[in-house]
Amino acid sequence: MNPIGVFDSGVGGLTVLRALRAAMPTENFIYLGDTARLPYGTKSAETVVRYSLQCAAALVRRRIRCLVVACNTVSAAALDALRAHHPTLPIVGVIEPGAEAAVAASASGHIAVIATEGTVGGGAYQAAIRRLNPAAQVTSRACSLFVSMAEEGWTEGPIAEAVARRYLNPIFGDPKFQTDDAPDTLVLGCTHFPVLAGSIRAVLPPQVTIVDSAATTAAAVLRQLRGAAARDGAASDADRADPAAPGAVHWLATDGAARFARVGSTFLGETLRAEAVEIIDL
Repeated sequence: MNPIGVFDSGVGGLTVLRALRAAMPTENFIYLGDTARLPYGTKSAETVVRYSLQCAAALVRRRIRCLVVACNTVSAAALDALRAHHPTLPIVGVIEPGAEAAVAASASGHIAVIATEGTVGGGAYQAAIRRLNPAAQVTSRACSLFVSMAEEGWTEGPIAEAVARRYLNPIFGDPKFQTDDAPDTLVLGCTHFPVLAGSIRAVLPPQVTIVDSAATTAAAVLRQLRGAAARDGAASDADRADPAAPGAVHWLATDGAARFARVGSTFLGETLRAEAVEIIDL
């Protein structure tokens, strides 16, 4: 069975790959991090589209059967262009599954979204949530420092919790004095943020539901593959494969194999070896 392709501008998308592997442990994956040109969040929409089409083309040449866009910036700016260029290829981004899960989880309709400045400013999550629930109230905040903290491995402890409290208290208030109009759901709208979930949870009121866009994306990919298999009258590879034979990952990056492996290990939750990373030119 052909592999599933996953790409991001760097290593943040490895949280999505981690969730995909947990949901589909027998699948084979190809992960591409465009590390030579990161970050995408500071680039124009036209540039993001161009880079994204190049990443997708590199993966399509390797005969993938599904493309997962593990990047919020690309999901916001380039998903339509990717689908137009590859009309027969199933393509799943991270924003739509996260919005669907948030709307389903929120009883009050008041949803908070934390992401990078570019994602918040672009309004993609706000628009996706309101398409599903026009009456939803969406409170958004850029938490850009979380990205650097995640890449430095500062994901837990007093510093991480202090930064999380500084970002989140203006939205949720002190957990000891929760107000009735505060959001009841929080979307982690950046693929870096799941590695900080423990510190974020520690400073939130206990009744707030956290929506991890990595986990919701993995669930959406699994549903799509199973749906396609059902339409074709066959079992999906995830259902058919031998559970004793775990899938493999082929690692691609466009620069810096050593840094990709070092920083990526935090996001993947296991050790990556630099020698296992193939450097390619797009």
